Amino acid sequence: MKMKSTRATNLLLLHALVFIWGFTGILGYEISLSAVPLVWWRVAIASVSLGLFGAIARKSIRARTQEILQFFGVGIVIALHWLCFFGSIKESTISVALVVISTTAFFVSLIAPILRKEKFHYYELLLGVMVVIGLAVIFRFESQYTTGIILSLLSALFAATFSTFNSMLISKHSAIKIAFWEILSACVAITTYLMFTGNLESTLTNISGYNFSLLLVLGVVCTGFAFVAAIEVMKVLSPFTCALAINLEPIYTIVFALWIYGESEYMSLQFYLGALIILSTLFVEAWMKKKELK
Repeated sequence: MKMKSTRATNLLLLHALVFIWGFTGILGYEISLSAVPLVWWRVAIASVSLGLFGAIARKSIRARTQEILQFFGVGIVIALHWLCFFGSIKESTISVALVVISTTAFFVSLIAPILRKEKFHYYELLLGVMVVIGLAVIFRFESQYTTGIILSLLSALFAATFSTFNSMLISKHSAIKIAFWEILSACVAITTYLMFTGNLESTLTNISGYNFSLLLVLGVVCTGFAFVAAIEVMKVLSPFTCALAINLEPIYTIVFALWIYGESEYMSLQFYLGALIILSTLFVEAWMKKKELK
């Protein structure tokens, strides 16, 4: 009974996080910065908030050199995920970016068995074909958003990769420790890039009060808090369960976007057909997983 209660609590927390993440796309669209400075501010603010939280709560974030190198590798993948995600929003629409990124669960089904050395489920290949069909429909009728679709696909691939790695790291490290070092690593990586391209100064100075207020919400609530909580639930929930719930994010975000932005977020009927095909695979796979467990 206690195990069921713990699982139920973590599922509730996970869906609350998905609701919070539903605003991420809205914030990314609303903030008038390109993807690189936007993500830099996000990880910089999140790093500071996580460091302060660790100090106030007296949570140890000390790590050995070898551990930091591991976190740094995952942190780079996280940075690439967010860069592609916000780049997709800037290059297409919120709806396009969020529907395509829902392919994360499919990528998890391919990556997790390899990295975690688990059994591969061949029926997931059939579901993968359905995902490809859904994407083909979207590509066919929304070809003006090709760049955004490709960026969102890459974002999904990176999300599946770092989620799987974190599901393994959580057995050895605390959530706050993982989150702090990975997000700090993402910040260091992007800072290095900005320094080499000569854009660090403009990133620091070309920021309005309105953008900064939105970035605070994005960095503290949607990143710092949500990232720690998401890693914490991985102690109980599997990577696929997490990815499946996270894929409800497009539904929340698209509803928010239609409510806030109206006609600018309206898409063709064929787009929603492709989206329905992709999202339906998530529920089919969940049913198959449940059947297999029984």
